[in-house]
Amino acid sequence: MENHKIYAMKFSKIYSLLVQKADKKKRTKQEVDEIICWLTGYDEVGLTQQLRNDVDYKTFFEQAPCINPNSEKIKGTVCGVRVEEIKDPIMKQIRYLDKLIDELAKGKAMEKILRA
Repeated sequence: MENHKIYAMKFSKIYSLLVQKADKKKRTKQEVDEIICWLTGYDEVGLTQQLRNDVDYKTFFEQAPCINPNSEKIKGTVCGVRVEEIKDPIMKQIRYLDKLIDELAKGKAMEKILRA
């Protein structure tokens, strides 16, 4: 497994960037939290605890209670890379989250973002 720089970044830093991106497009922190919890299986308490523990991004995904099985329905490109073609499972989950937040920022309805 490749050692990507993003793995060592603090989840709290990335989280604030995700919230900021959503906020710029008139979306809410609550929507960002809902997406993160849907994807990872964390509840609000678990998400808050991970932020408080200041874990790195890789650890955040490694400790995720249950990656949503519907995440396999997430298709498309992030940073020029097709998410469905990513082999590394942690990187794939990171890019899934990127893709979902991109969809939120583009104004997509939550039901569609969450693959309901």
